[in-house]
Amino acid sequence: MELNLNLNITSDSEPRAIADAIVKTLDSKLAEDIKLLRVEEQTILADYFIICCGSSTTQVRALANEIEYQTGRCGVNPRNMEGVDTANWIVVDYGCVIVHIFDRQSREFYNLDNLWRDSENIDLSPLLK
Repeated sequence: MELNLNLNITSDSEPRAIADAIVKTLDSKLAEDIKLLRVEEQTILADYFIICCGSSTTQVRALANEIEYQTGRCGVNPRNMEGVDTANWIVVDYGCVIVHIFDRQSREFYNLDNLWRDSENIDLSPLLK
């Protein structure tokens, strides 16, 4: 069954709108422990990082594929996607938003949550079901 999330974003959308759309997509596919961090004060890499995990490498891969599919339907395509083969840590780069999708063990090992702890942690309760 195909999800129609009605993301309402375009390639001209603000970074926060793109990040919110990705968070909604991840939530719709049951991603775990989703975090949205505003990192623009700490790095030039992106305005936002999204960190989440899946319960298995199969789910990690499915999460990455779903955000690529749903955002692509709106004309917002990632610049790059890395890690799909192993699916322990997939990085989906939208330029202004970088998505890190981990399996549980890799998330604990790399501990990006702690590495970027000085970033603003955005409240996601309005976006999550």
